[in-house]
Amino acid sequence: CFISLQHAVIGVVSLVLLMQRGEATTFVVGGTQGWTAPPNNSPVFNQWAEKMRFQVGDSLLFVYHPANDSVLRVTKEDYSSCNTSSPLEKYTDGHTEIKFNQSGPYYFISGNKDNCLKNEKLVVVVLADRTKKASSPPSPPSSSTPAPAPTTASPPAPATGEGGAAAPSAESHPPKNAAASSVFALSFGGSLGAFVGSTLLLGF
Repeated sequence: CFISLQHAVIGVVSLVLLMQRGEATTFVVGGTQGWTAPPNNSPVFNQWAEKMRFQVGDSLLFVYHPANDSVLRVTKEDYSSCNTSSPLEKYTDGHTEIKFNQSGPYYFISGNKDNCLKNEKLVVVVLADRTKKASSPPSPPSSSTPAPAPTTASPPAPATGEGGAAAPSAESHPPKNAAASSVFALSFGGSLGAFVGSTLLLGF
């Protein structure tokens, strides 16, 4: 009977290794040994669970002989004391699959208290839902900005002196006509004087 159960467990394990449900995974508790009291009371189930990564949507598969074993989901307190009298859930079908619908710790023990005291018990910590996607980062601002309109420089206003008259240029010169007129007047006066003087001398 034990050999046939072991063969059945091996067949189930081989099937589960090939089975995928989307991104979810089904973990066979105890591997080829199945859900049974471990030898030497060693905590083999928890050592196995520590190496795994369980997430929401994954499942545990318990394979056992229903005539002498079962699976109980219990509280942390009942897990520690191997209390089998008030389980949260009880399974006795010999091929129990339990799917994780929420994150957090799950506590399982054998329905046979003697087996539980021999460390046929398991704690699984389920992580958050794998289907949640991180929010997409905001779009970067556009790098193209309108070019500034070209500015036209205004011509400088002409400098003005007091009263708004234009300031004289630094290269401006006094008018030459006035100077020429003065020289002409002096020359004419001198010639006229000389003529008058010579006339008077000739008259005497």
